[in-house]
Amino acid sequence: EKENYLNYGQNLLKKIINSSFDQDGFPKSRNLRQLSFYLKYLVLIREWLKESNSEIPEYINEIIFRLGNAYNFIWQSIKQPLLFNGNHESNNNEFDKYLESYGYKFNNTNNFIGGYAALKNKRFALVMDLGTSPEKKFSSNYQSGCLSFEFLYMNQKIICNSGYFQKNKHKLNDMSKSTANHSTLIIDNHSSCKIDKSKMKIENSLKILNKNYIMEKNYWSVTASHDGYNKKYGLIHQRQIEFFPEKNKFIGNDKILKKKKFKSSSFEIRFHLEPYAKVMKTQDGKSILIDIENEGWKFSAQGYTIDIETGLYFGKKNSYTENQNLFISGITQNEDQLIKWELEKIA
Repeated sequence: EKENYLNYGQNLLKKIINSSFDQDGFPKSRNLRQLSFYLKYLVLIREWLKESNSEIPEYINEIIFRLGNAYNFIWQSIKQPLLFNGNHESNNNEFDKYLESYGYKFNNTNNFIGGYAALKNKRFALVMDLGTSPEKKFSSNYQSGCLSFEFLYMNQKIICNSGYFQKNKHKLNDMSKSTANHSTLIIDNHSSCKIDKSKMKIENSLKILNKNYIMEKNYWSVTASHDGYNKKYGLIHQRQIEFFPEKNKFIGNDKILKKKKFKSSSFEIRFHLEPYAKVMKTQDGKSILIDIENEGWKFSAQGYTIDIETGLYFGKKNSYTENQNLFISGITQNEDQLIKWELEKIA
């Protein structure tokens, strides 16, 4: 009966692959943890087939190739867990050794895969979520962090997201899905996507309206906008992050663009830090100093109130600890608004 079982299993596997991945081989859930899971078990299945002298279907080779390139993009080229959409801290070094021992080598030359942009060199990495929210049936672990970003210097996170509390039916699971736990814009304490709390899936989704990136030796730029606040508040959020490698300086331009049925409301733009970061506000209140592993950074914003707040960090699986986040706050106005901020290395 071996042949019957093998055919049944392979047909089922093919259906799962066809329904669960986009055209680039990235999970439709946009879940980074799920990407690693799929790659591990598809590689294992392939090795079992090879060990049993069974023919390896081409679709398995193809999906492993595509997943491997995406895995290189989100892990191997950075070696830090990225806290977007259901991910938490993990170490894949042992899996990397396994892949190497069996001759699996992946390479990625793209700067954009699965709705994520990643610009990096030997010292810096900027990763940003530029993806449309997933379909409802794939959204159970989705976090409302559109246009959020993480910034790394020498493999150390300077700006991060707050991670994911994975345990279902726990109030911290619901909390960790909110926009406030990401380094992005939040309007009136509401998230950019509405989650159906009974099913823990997306009820109202969002779309990316445009996206673009530039990566040159001395200038990086990532730009995108989304409509997640349009229906309720008549607003479009557009974000551009510029980086000047020679100056060790980031400049952010967050635009709040008015559409029909505009409704004035409060807003906050948050910038989360890992738990061990130390922060201090300057006496004039115009800057915040950040100390991370004896590396000094200065955060400032033009014309808006900036402050520090204690939050919760869910980076370690199903646990939490306190962290600090910086935030810019204000009220949306009748005209389009530009909120400009800077992050600069000072020591």
